[in-house]
Amino acid sequence: MTTFDLIDPCTGSVRGTCPDGDASAVAEAVMAARRAATTWSALTTRERAERLARLAARVAERAAAYGDAERAGTGKPGGEALPEISQAADLFRFYGGAIRGDLAPAGGQLIAGHESWVRWEPCGVVAAIVPWNYPLLMAAWRCAPALAAGNTVVLKPAETTPDSALLLAEDAAECLGPGVLRTVTGGRECGRLLVEADVDAIAFTGSVRGGADVARRAGLRRISLELGGNCPVIVFPDAPYRTWDALADAVTYNAGQSCAAPARVIAIGSAYDGVVEQLSAALAERTAGRDFGPLNNPDQADRYDRLVGGAKAGIRKAGTVAGPGGGFWRPACVLADLPADDPAITEEVFAPVLTVQRASNAAEALELANGMPQALAASVWSADISSALLTARGLRAGEVWVNCHLVQSAELPHGGRGASGNGTDLSVLALAEYQRPKTVTVDLSVTSPLP
Repeated sequence: MTTFDLIDPCTGSVRGTCPDGDASAVAEAVMAARRAATTWSALTTRERAERLARLAARVAERAAAYGDAERAGTGKPGGEALPEISQAADLFRFYGGAIRGDLAPAGGQLIAGHESWVRWEPCGVVAAIVPWNYPLLMAAWRCAPALAAGNTVVLKPAETTPDSALLLAEDAAECLGPGVLRTVTGGRECGRLLVEADVDAIAFTGSVRGGADVARRAGLRRISLELGGNCPVIVFPDAPYRTWDALADAVTYNAGQSCAAPARVIAIGSAYDGVVEQLSAALAERTAGRDFGPLNNPDQADRYDRLVGGAKAGIRKAGTVAGPGGGFWRPACVLADLPADDPAITEEVFAPVLTVQRASNAAEALELANGMPQALAASVWSADISSALLTARGLRAGEVWVNCHLVQSAELPHGGRGASGNGTDLSVLALAEYQRPKTVTVDLSVTSPLP
């Protein structure tokens, strides 16, 4: 099998190599998952929950090793990586418990003379393809509910961040059983091979273009897609004083490389000048290399340079960089006085960048916010909760925050609309992504053996 180089995003230097999964590697992983599927799905929900709890405990016990693996591929600081390891462990624990609840529609004598109930059955083998921005956490978002529902999983991490997924496969083999969770590494061709392999469902988190390709190749099989965000932020003139620091923290967390990160700030009325000034000041206090990490790869750095460098911004305020030379470090940036069709607004930069647009009132702000094909997440900032909630209701998004941003929990669903995909991550609702209902109806009039 061929290999590919792994690059340290902090320095731009080669840090190792990784197998580039070919057709035989994908077929072997899928076959192992298929063999394990019968045994895994036959376990009681309690037994699966106990094994998932063991896996959660193992991830928590090895948090330092997982943290090192995450940092190797992403360059993110330990203050970001370690809490994400804890969140990933919590998801395996959460879904082990959630599957033991009864989520089926009510049974009973819904038809005269008959008794009916619904069985939720696993899809079978799930291909989970996850991105590089939160390698272990995104794997947990997909694998934990799929496994809890009784599926086996073949996990394909991003080419640049395979480290923690390989650790997870090792621990899963011991805690869950051989073949229940396999990891196959490689580039885009490996992902395409996995989508076209003998799998029953595909969970993909990534770009809009990648999601469209998955949907085309998947055919009639079950797919769950979580795609881009380019998330709007509506700021009223009475926004709380902490708005600026909160948005600056959210857009620099993980160097802004999150589908749910704030991106397009829309200032209403007299708020505009103050928003530009306050956000510029807040981002000037955050330094790449000290307060947040690098971009992940050369393509992402080139995207930043193209969109930010080419933006027709009348106002451009950038922070500073203190990272080592040679890496993919880019400063936090505010771009304002832009034409509405500027690519920095219409395309998702996926970096620590905020654009600022002007709206005369809440209706115009909603028109701008909802004017993009993506509809994943958004936030509204106002001291008037009634106005904020009315605006939140009008936003086309799967998740809306009021006076906060990027606040998430295992119990709350996350998912997009439109070009942001059609799947649901997190909460008990995510279990339905990896199950199929089977209705069983019994004729109660049959009381004697058939002839």
